Amino acid sequence: MEKTLFSGLRPSGRIHLGNYLGAIKNWVLMQETHHAIYSVVDLHGMTTPYDPSKRQEEIREVVIDYLAAGLDPDKCIIFVQSHVPEHVELAWILGSITPVSWLERVPTFKEKVEKHPDFVNLGLFSYPVLMAADILLYKAEEVPVGEDQVPHIELTRQIAKKFNTTFADLFPYPKPILSQGKRIMSLKHPDQKMSKTGDDGIALSDTPEEIKHKIKRAVTDTGDNTQTKSPGVANLFTLLAEFSKPSTFAEFQDAHNKGDLKYSDLKETLAKDIADYFAPFREKRAELLENPKKVDDILEKGTTEARRIAEKNMREIRKACGLR
Repeated sequence: MEKTLFSGLRPSGRIHLGNYLGAIKNWVLMQETHHAIYSVVDLHGMTTPYDPSKRQEEIREVVIDYLAAGLDPDKCIIFVQSHVPEHVELAWILGSITPVSWLERVPTFKEKVEKHPDFVNLGLFSYPVLMAADILLYKAEEVPVGEDQVPHIELTRQIAKKFNTTFADLFPYPKPILSQGKRIMSLKHPDQKMSKTGDDGIALSDTPEEIKHKIKRAVTDTGDNTQTKSPGVANLFTLLAEFSKPSTFAEFQDAHNKGDLKYSDLKETLAKDIADYFAPFREKRAELLENPKKVDDILEKGTTEARRIAEKNMREIRKACGLR
């Protein structure tokens, strides 16, 4: 029997190479082996600053990126989180049994506070409880995540155990499935993760010209380019390993070891190989943009399937909690 998995991305910008290698590439593979449920988690996106007038467009962009990258609505469920209100209902129930001390230990809360010190809110603090609700609502057994999200899955397991011992044994203890892709860093600030804004990251939907421009401006060495690679150069080589031929990688690696690597050549080759790799993506994305009804139908189908599961499970959960 196929195991159920759940995962999602916030609608905070166009999907970039880091998102693809860290999540979506693996999602496409796992839809073949799992009962896969993928969401655009727009409620999570409300915990940091955003422009409400652009939110629906941003959500739709992520859905189109999902489909263009290879998610198949006949093999997985694709929906928008806020379209299934049971997520919020379950989050409240789980929040009523989650100790504050558990949430205070989650490292990502401190990171978000540092990034948005003027936007610290209850939603940001209780974010992990909603994430637990996302997963447990579908009784997901596996969750594909990056290494930085493992504490959230550990907390989800704790919350599931607390519910099971307090009310009834309803929830499995989800297991994190770590991405095999290497972490992709910012092109301009290689000590930080790739961003969805500015020239820091490459969106899957970028044109070949945009990719070339961003790669050309990527940070490389600040000194000697032999022996140990600087963070910027190491990041470019990580991308080279993912999107270029092994022989191409070996050629540039050898040049680096000899100390005669020309960064202009490396960047030109890398930009072309990334652009070529995502040519089918851009073509499919263009087709979807020209056929909005198809996207609407896919979302309607996904929402119906997600709600069917959510409503069934919530009936069991309410009964266990003494609710009607």
